[in-house]
Amino acid sequence: MNILVTGGAGFIGSAVCRHLVRNTEHRVVNLDKLTYAASLSSLDPVADSPRYRFVQADIADRATVAELLRSEAIDIVMHLAAESHVDRSIDGPAAFIQTNIVGTFQLLEAAREYWMSLPADRQSRFRFHHISTDEVYGQLPLDGGLFTEETPYAPSSPYSASKAASDHLAMAWHHTYHLPVVLSNCSNNYGPYHFPEKLIPLTILNGLEGKPLPVYGRGENVRDWLYVDDHARALALVATSGQPGRSYNIGGRNERSNLSVVEAICDTLDRLAPQAGGGSRRELIRFVTDRPGHDMRYAIDATRIEQELGWRAEETFETGLEKTVRWFIENESWWGPIRQSRYSGERLGSTAR
Repeated sequence: MNILVTGGAGFIGSAVCRHLVRNTEHRVVNLDKLTYAASLSSLDPVADSPRYRFVQADIADRATVAELLRSEAIDIVMHLAAESHVDRSIDGPAAFIQTNIVGTFQLLEAAREYWMSLPADRQSRFRFHHISTDEVYGQLPLDGGLFTEETPYAPSSPYSASKAASDHLAMAWHHTYHLPVVLSNCSNNYGPYHFPEKLIPLTILNGLEGKPLPVYGRGENVRDWLYVDDHARALALVATSGQPGRSYNIGGRNERSNLSVVEAICDTLDRLAPQAGGGSRRELIRFVTDRPGHDMRYAIDATRIEQELGWRAEETFETGLEKTVRWFIENESWWGPIRQSRYSGERLGSTAR
């Protein structure tokens, strides 16, 4: 099949493109606007494949998207393009509204018009897969509970509110116009090619450079961690085998507090890349003022995708973190230019009052 991946130069999107090209026979068209967090070098492993094409465009440009759908005879849209960093949404929510809500609307309309023009056999196999986050559900108490596909939405940040809105738009286009939409919501991803504004890559790089390791509050907030290649496999299954009108929660069943994550990174770095002067990188940990509106805990119940589609996460947090730390140690050529010209590790998301 011909698959259009939006946001395919981003962290998760590039993993999806690499997975599809390497492990399936599908043809992949990567549409990306190339904002600050995008990196075409993340696609270097598949860039020369005859089954891969990159197109620079904005999902909000409906005419361009519509022409691409027609000219590439797209069978599946995997919609990952989004502004995704909570801290940046606190400082500047407008970009999140424009991309995540308006952009999704324009993409849905382009897909609907295209789908309606298809012959019946191609209409029946077309899918619009909207990829989202567990943050739309709000927060869980520290002492228990899991997000299921039936958990009511209660977003806390401008980012999660914009993603919740886009989720509702996608499912409304299914219920109202019968567009064959499938939806997935994932827990926190980590792995190679991760833009270093997020907790795990920022901690790895600061640790390698001997810089302070900031931890919000007391580090008690808990997240479920999902290795990005496991997520890419899950997304391919949802896109090709998911039931229209249905949502699938994707999680790693690897809950960790933020402090324990940072400590695990310190210990892994100390083992794989000891500091010249010795000593533990845990000494670099600094507790800083918490993020405004910081959700206490996220945790995913992945039973539906495990039982219905046969997916399971292959990486534990320990094996995935080891792979991730090794990758960053060995690939300064990827992250070095980013640290020098696009993001050097400064604090974001502290402007709320």
